[in-house]
Amino acid sequence: MPKYIFVTGGVVSALGKGIAVAATGALLKAKGLKVTMQKLDPYINVDPGTLSPFEHGEVYVTDDGCETDLDLGHYERFTHVRTSIFNNYTAGKIYNNVITKERRGDYLGDTVQVVPHITDEIKNAIKSVATEEYDVIIVEIGGTVGDIESLPFLEAIRQFRYDVGRENVLYMHLTLVPYIKATGELKSKPTQHSVKELREIGIQPDVLICRSDRPLPPDMKMNIALHYNVYIYAVVAAVDVETVYEVPIHFKAEGLDKLIEKKLSLNQQEPDISMWEEVVKRIKEPKFETTIAIVGKYIGLKDAYKSLTEALTHGGIANNARVNLLWVDAEEIEAKGAENLLSEADGILVPGGFGNRGIEGKIEAIRYAREKKVP
Repeated sequence: MPKYIFVTGGVVSALGKGIAVAATGALLKAKGLKVTMQKLDPYINVDPGTLSPFEHGEVYVTDDGCETDLDLGHYERFTHVRTSIFNNYTAGKIYNNVITKERRGDYLGDTVQVVPHITDEIKNAIKSVATEEYDVIIVEIGGTVGDIESLPFLEAIRQFRYDVGRENVLYMHLTLVPYIKATGELKSKPTQHSVKELREIGIQPDVLICRSDRPLPPDMKMNIALHYNVYIYAVVAAVDVETVYEVPIHFKAEGLDKLIEKKLSLNQQEPDISMWEEVVKRIKEPKFETTIAIVGKYIGLKDAYKSLTEALTHGGIANNARVNLLWVDAEEIEAKGAENLLSEADGILVPGGFGNRGIEGKIEAIRYAREKKVP
């Protein structure tokens, strides 16, 4: 039977759960384990395909053509696992499945309720990726603890530990430890409230991943461990780093792999992170440098082009080059001209988009690239 790691988030969104999940998967894979990841999103859309790029960033398309959350891109980039329709479920998809079954008569006249019908459907979704092919399934719960729409998902993962056995489940909670400049202090109170919310639901986190812009001193870790009922070695600092590809190295330094292997009785092989060290070295100490312009219409939220920017970064890593991204609004080109905005670029990328807005600016950028012979 595979082991399960459930990752939740608290305090605020955009703390980097997707990166934390992907980096944890990379670290476990470096131990020789077979890993896959799944994202459960609490919004009612059946998939993110109809969401505005400004609303939710890019839509990541899997090999089987499924339109999914952008975090699946992180999963694939960090672990090379190939995701599919089963690796991303939304509340909309879950409810749609349950309503379809109810209309078909599958529940034999039962009153259909959130518990057990919605929660059972969520658990079935989790089990859909849990084949014997994998040693560990890492499941990310979107949103933050305390959101109304997240409650069925949290209840489902609470039940899951009893379904598959306590020894097969680990709960990891990502939270914020902010630095208050006025007092010169790190504050653990937001973490306290986040963990309190989680425990009221019936989930005691086994690991706390504490996001901060600076290292956590030992006394802060001890304070968090004492008040939030975890061992001090289960308080993992997740400090800001220069590149996200440092995160597996940092997690190893914090002992996350040892903690997971002990809790889930996994193999005790030392993870080989030499590949990540080489990647980080190439990012920080490149031999070359180049500037690539991205001419888009959604540059107000750069996550709308996440896979494209990461592809450029990866191209730079492969060629020992730092890739500087020059963000250019397609509508600005219409107003100011391509020559004025693209003259610094060594290469130009013009991504797709929806609707007429910005199209003339994109065409102008393409004409400029052709006439000036810019790749």
